[in-house]
Amino acid sequence: MSTAADITREAERWTQASGRSLEAVNDIVSAPLIDRDRWSWRAWWISVVISLALTVVMLVTILWLFDKGIGIFGNNTTVVWGFPIANYVWWIGIGNAGTLISSMLLLLRQHWRASINRLAEAMTLFAAAIAGIFPILHLGRPLYFYWLAPYPNTMSIWPQWRSALIWDFWAISSYLLFSLLFWYIGLVPDLATLRDRAKSPVARALFGIFALGWRGSARHWHTLHVYHTTMACLGVPLVISLHSVVGLDFAASLMPGWSETIFPPYFVVGAMYSGFTTVILLSAAVRWGLRMQALITVEHFEVMAKILLAASVIMALSYATEWFSAWYGGEAAERRLVAFEFTGDYRVLYWCMLFFNCAIAHLFWFPSVRRNIAAVVIIGILINVGMWLERLLIVLNTLSHSYAVGMWRVFSPTIWDFLLLFGSLGFFAFLYLVFCRVVPVVSMHETRRLLSTEAKQ
Repeated sequence: MSTAADITREAERWTQASGRSLEAVNDIVSAPLIDRDRWSWRAWWISVVISLALTVVMLVTILWLFDKGIGIFGNNTTVVWGFPIANYVWWIGIGNAGTLISSMLLLLRQHWRASINRLAEAMTLFAAAIAGIFPILHLGRPLYFYWLAPYPNTMSIWPQWRSALIWDFWAISSYLLFSLLFWYIGLVPDLATLRDRAKSPVARALFGIFALGWRGSARHWHTLHVYHTTMACLGVPLVISLHSVVGLDFAASLMPGWSETIFPPYFVVGAMYSGFTTVILLSAAVRWGLRMQALITVEHFEVMAKILLAASVIMALSYATEWFSAWYGGEAAERRLVAFEFTGDYRVLYWCMLFFNCAIAHLFWFPSVRRNIAAVVIIGILINVGMWLERLLIVLNTLSHSYAVGMWRVFSPTIWDFLLLFGSLGFFAFLYLVFCRVVPVVSMHETRRLLSTEAKQ
């Protein structure tokens, strides 16, 4: 049984003194939306301009791609996959992590999730939506992307259900729908709070519409609790299945280095790894930019650093399993591929990937590093770079060094590959900046529950 003292101690660990009252929580979270004097508009506008410029770069690249075709990328006759597919796998991994983090922490009753679950769920929506763009851009005829859906037609042309691309289409669609419902319904009580606090009649009306008539009755709270718990139970297997499908895009083939049964769980752990690093970056930005220091504390960064440390060990074990399988299996092509990874044309990228994904996170064994927000953020950025390199090298190493020696080719990216990558980062940042201005970025009702001192008998 939790006592009042236990709950109070738990609240004090995840909040600072200036945010330990119900009214203080409401005031801190709602300030960026309804009180312009409480935070820096200049920093927000500068960030919007930079991210919007990168978004324009992405749009120009897409228009140029539609006009000239996928030949503007560095893909060749052997490396038919390149940056777009690597970007897709990387973004969908980040997108998977938000709902996985929120669902698992809810089921495990981790109270510290109250300050980060909403920003993680919003990260999911934006990252998964961006990820879904890349396979379409990679199609030779992207205007026919709707052929992936079994729409009624008179020519009996149906999707090829043995294609992993079809699996991805339905996995992403179902995941986006689930994530949107999970995020929005959890937002309703906070929208009602903003409805009651808004000073502008227009803002009050808009918040009231999206609050769906929430009145905070016991029946409403009970329904929300049952709904959230049920959706969390559905969310964990859905997220695992989604990124397992992404792993099967590779594992279902017969190419050396891809046809491995470890890929589905390996991809799921990689998604959690890159997703948590992105949550760290967003938490630090929100904490500084929106003055949320009272609700997003050093303790949050320390516990997320511990999770990254555990994930890095699992990732290192996964890489070692791949090498061992290639050696123990005795297949010449598999052994050549492993040798190529360490000594071939992409060896510098491969060694950087191993350092970023397996070694650098071990700095988190030291409490002084875990409790240094700047250090955690820098390490998180490097890990995310390493995870992107992993997604890229999964594609490049195998396709550049497959079974047929006469088909060995080296991939050379073009400027358009990089423009599309950085443009998508800017688009994500733009969407997130808008989100911070129109929606409470921290869950008020869950944080208030954390601060409750009523013992549960």
